[in-house]
Amino acid sequence: MSGRRPVVSLRRINAIALNTFTELTRLKVFYFLLLFALLLIGSSALMARITFQQELQVLKDVALGAMSIFASLLAILATARLLPQDVEDRTIYTILAKPVERFEYLAGKLGGVLLLLALSVLLMSVVFFVVLFLRQQTLLAETARQMTGLPSAEAADAQANIRHAGVTTTLVLAIVIIYCKAALLASLTLFISTFATTNIFTIVTTVFVYFIGHLQGTAREYWLQNAGSTVGRRLFLGAIALFFPDLQLFNVVDDVAAGAVVPVTLFAKTAGLGVAYTAIYLLFAWAVFYRKEL
Repeated sequence: MSGRRPVVSLRRINAIALNTFTELTRLKVFYFLLLFALLLIGSSALMARITFQQELQVLKDVALGAMSIFASLLAILATARLLPQDVEDRTIYTILAKPVERFEYLAGKLGGVLLLLALSVLLMSVVFFVVLFLRQQTLLAETARQMTGLPSAEAADAQANIRHAGVTTTLVLAIVIIYCKAALLASLTLFISTFATTNIFTIVTTVFVYFIGHLQGTAREYWLQNAGSTVGRRLFLGAIALFFPDLQLFNVVDDVAAGAVVPVTLFAKTAGLGVAYTAIYLLFAWAVFYRKEL
């Protein structure tokens, strides 16, 4: 029998991912950002009370916005330090000196960040759902008192609207999209860090790409409307979209917060886009890292 080992070992990737996850959970910035996000989500019920809009809608808008911003920041900050830190500590030489492929190393590092993001999004979701449920029950009780003496049909409609604005499948899917967007940013940051010279350069470049991604859709529509649509322009815009993801597509979360009806198929397409971009940037990172001299 041949003693040749497999090209890619899931066991080695999992080992690196778990070790990376353990290291990241020890970072003080992780706890600071997570605490800030949890406090913001928890206080969103108080923010909703001082507005003239529907309280549950404002609560969801604030909470989902906080989750999206925190997950994006954590994805960028946590990933940007991985390679430079390993080079500085010289642990990367120890790992790669063992029978570990460079792709396994990168996939394991990204896997550790994705585990950290999953834990963070899960914790924020629990707090968000508890706050939303408690506020929903309070509003149902207040509505029942205020509707005393009014037609039963009117009271039933008011309470039905409040129940519909609570925790729904659509809301859970919106949080999945937030995670997919954060995973995309983590993979993008990993790719940039393979050729970046410093940690700061990686963060600044990723943030720059982040803003381009949010403006890309608007700029593309404006250019096509004014310059016309040709095969050459579409190929050029396709190449731009490959390196600068259209992050506006992930704003389906805003529609959910506003109470709009979003088809499940749109969630599936957006999540699939996030997974595809994550895989593409991981392959780009491997292509650069494979030839990099350490």
